[in-house]
Amino acid sequence: MSEAPHSESLEVENTSVLMALSGPQSALLGELSRQSGAEVSLRGNTIYLSGEESDVRVARRFLSDVATLVSKGYEIGPNDVARTVRGLRQDPGSTLVDLIDEVILITPHRKPIAPKGQAQRRYIEAIRQHDLTFGIGPAGTGKTYLAMAMAASALIQKRVKRIILTRPAVEAGEKLGFLPGDLAEKVNPYLRPLYDALHDMLDFDKIEQLRERGQIEVAPLAFMRGRTLNDSFVILDEAQNATSEQMRMFLTRLGFGSKACVTGDVTQTDLPTGARSGLREASELLSAVPGIAFCAFTDADVVRHSLVQKIVVAYEKRDAELLLEQERRRESNGGARSGRSGSRRDEEE
Repeated sequence: MSEAPHSESLEVENTSVLMALSGPQSALLGELSRQSGAEVSLRGNTIYLSGEESDVRVARRFLSDVATLVSKGYEIGPNDVARTVRGLRQDPGSTLVDLIDEVILITPHRKPIAPKGQAQRRYIEAIRQHDLTFGIGPAGTGKTYLAMAMAASALIQKRVKRIILTRPAVEAGEKLGFLPGDLAEKVNPYLRPLYDALHDMLDFDKIEQLRERGQIEVAPLAFMRGRTLNDSFVILDEAQNATSEQMRMFLTRLGFGSKACVTGDVTQTDLPTGARSGLREASELLSAVPGIAFCAFTDADVVRHSLVQKIVVAYEKRDAELLLEQERRRESNGGARSGRSGSRRDEEE
C-alpha cells in the first residue's frame, strides 16, 4: 500500500508578494513544480504543495525565502528557479535570505544586484577580500557583470578614484583591418559588452560625466603597457585571449589602493594556433600565491537564458570527445612508430 502524498501550504496575506511569487499566469509556480517535483497550486491567497516529502520541503523553503526577498524589493524570475532549487537541495542549511547580505548597492536609484547561487556569492566575497581575483568559467555565469557591479559600487562610494575596463582586441573570425574608421572605432566593438554592463548599473548621463572626468576608462589591453594603476578598480575581461606576455604586463600594472578582476573562459580562446593563453598560464603559476583568489564557474552556474546552459554543456561534451579522439590518435601513431622501429631492428640483427 503506497503512502499518501506529503502536503504543506503557505499562506501569503500581502497581495503584491503573492503576485510576485506566482508570476505572470502562475509561470513561477509552474516552473517551481517542474524543478522541485512537487505539485504546486494556488487557491485564494494560499499556495498548496503536494508530493514526495523531500520535494515538498524544498519547494516550501523556496517559496518562504522568495516571499521574504520579494517583500524587500528583489525580483525572482522563472530562469532563477532551477538554479535556486538545485542549491537548496545541495545545501539543506542554506537559505535564499542569506543572499541579502551579499547584495551590491550601487546607487539608491538603481535596484541592488544580488548574487544568484553559491558560486556568485563566493565570487563577490573573494573580490571584497582580495586585491586580485580571477573569475574563470563559461559565458553567462556573471563573472564580468558582477565584477563591473563591484567596481561601480566602489567608485560611487569613493573607495577608488577610477574604473579601468580592458579587453584584448583579439579577432574572433573577423579582421580588424576590414572594419571602417580609425583605431578607436575599430576596437570599440570589442569593448561594447563592457559598456552594456555599465549602462545597466549607472545612468547614461552619469557614465558620460565620469568618462569626461577620466574616472571611467575603457581601453584595449595593449594600451595598459607602461602604466601604474593606483586607486583604481581594474577589470580585464576575455582574459583567455591575452597572451602570456600581455597577462604578465597587466598583472604588474596594479598599484597602491587598487583592485583587479580578471575574467575569462579558457575553453574559448581565439588566439592563433600555438599561442599560449595568459589566463591558463596565470591560473597554473599563481593559484598558490597568498592574496590572490581564483573562483571557478561551471555550466551549472549559467544565469542567462536556460538554453545557454544546455548549449554550454553540448559544446563541452563535444570538446571532451575531440580531446579523447586526439589522445587515441597520438597513442595509435606512437604504437605504429614503435612497431616500425622494432621491424628495422629485427632486419639489422
